[in-house]
Amino acid sequence: MSYFRITLHRSAIGLPQRTRGVLAALGLRKRCQTVFQPVTPDSAGMIMKVKELVIVKEVAQPLTTKELRAERRPEPGFWVERAVPR
Repeated sequence: MSYFRITLHRSAIGLPQRTRGVLAALGLRKRCQTVFQPVTPDSAGMIMKVKELVIVKEVAQPLTTKELRAERRPEPGFWVERAVPR
């Protein structure tokens, strides 16, 4: 079964209550929050209502909270590409 990976990219401040209700029905509350919804005509219709506000990808399985957190974490250490002249 495949899933939609939905990330709220734009804020819903100042939008109509109906649009905010669609975001709440999808489970999105904060910017940059990611949720996984099964691929159904219902969830696809809700996504189309707020397509300007979200980023959607189709994935094979949902990620856990720990996997999402690890995905956002940068690699350890740092690289100095070139010294800054002073």
